[in-house]
Amino acid sequence: MGAEKKWLFTLFSAVFLSLLLLLFSSISAFSSPRSIPSIVHHGPPYPPAFAYYISGGRGDKDRIFRLLLAVYHPRNRYLLHLAADASNDERLQLAVAVKSVPAIRAFENVDVVGKPDRISYMGSSNIATILHAAAILLKIESGWDWFITLSATDYPLISQDDLSHVFSSVRRDLNFIDHTSDLGWKEGQRIQPIVVDPGLYLARRTQIFHATERRPTPDAFKIFTGSPWFILSRSFLEYCVLGWDNLPRTLLMYFNNIVLSQEGYFHSVICNSNEFKNTTVNSNLRFMMWDDPPKMEPLFFNASNFDVMAESGAAFARKFHKDDAVLDMVDKKLLERGRNQLTPGAWCSGRRNWWMDPCSQWSDVNILKSGSQAKKFEESVKNLLNDWNAQPNQCQ
Repeated sequence: MGAEKKWLFTLFSAVFLSLLLLLFSSISAFSSPRSIPSIVHHGPPYPPAFAYYISGGRGDKDRIFRLLLAVYHPRNRYLLHLAADASNDERLQLAVAVKSVPAIRAFENVDVVGKPDRISYMGSSNIATILHAAAILLKIESGWDWFITLSATDYPLISQDDLSHVFSSVRRDLNFIDHTSDLGWKEGQRIQPIVVDPGLYLARRTQIFHATERRPTPDAFKIFTGSPWFILSRSFLEYCVLGWDNLPRTLLMYFNNIVLSQEGYFHSVICNSNEFKNTTVNSNLRFMMWDDPPKMEPLFFNASNFDVMAESGAAFARKFHKDDAVLDMVDKKLLERGRNQLTPGAWCSGRRNWWMDPCSQWSDVNILKSGSQAKKFEESVKNLLNDWNAQPNQCQ
């Protein structure tokens, strides 16, 4: 072997060994927990905890995993649902990705639905799926205080430390749900038409279909409508699932035949309940930008929207395209989250560098450290609570 070839062989060997060592170090840092799990304390003396229901469909596996990393905290509970149109292979890959995260593996607070629900976007199968998720989360975890629904197109604008810090000053029976009794055009196009959701009884997904008859607007109860995304208290979810009076079941049967019933069911239950009607804060704490009338769907964000989004004082935003550059901006500037890493909080005790997740090591998970975004969010919540305190009747 000539001198030149020996030199090249030595160079390539050194590069190969360096890459191999770096790979093994990265795998070890990411896959091997270095800390004994901290004891998680729940209840009024401690920061609030949240139950997240994160849903998506076919092709959303990677988006859901990225969203989970962005909103993860050991004190919370998470249920991930890929609907029936996704393959079992996607579901398995998501479960494997979840188990690859040291903190999640140690605290065992993330579950993937193994038997997916069938969902028709415009139909009432959405309500059944949300109630199913709430029932699961109520059964498997007794410590959470609020239930948060997110889709694969959503993303947080604040860290979980920020969210818990601000909600520490919020009454734990309050519900953040956008609602109104002013039905407008929805009365004739959503409330009175009778529809059937085949997702409730057919093995394959199909579109809803309309009956030829219409029905009058109810007078036995009042219909409310609003955003299908909300933050609901544990006590209200227990009422919806356990139903110690018949109102949740009665309205569930009525909303079974309404277009986009997830935009009215929980709103109508809470506002027709004497126990819960004055626990409603009229906001879903999301930032959205709408098209010009009729404002049917929020617009997708891009990098040009980042500044207004960052200043919005919202906890979450929607909608985002998969892996859009604006998500990288949110990660870097708002969440301080590295690629394929968890959003750091006071509980993370590892070193910060480009290849190691600081949350692969941890200390006390019951402490919080709020950041700069918490101030904007705190101001938003404070203004909402001032409005709430000023109104004797919350559901109007």
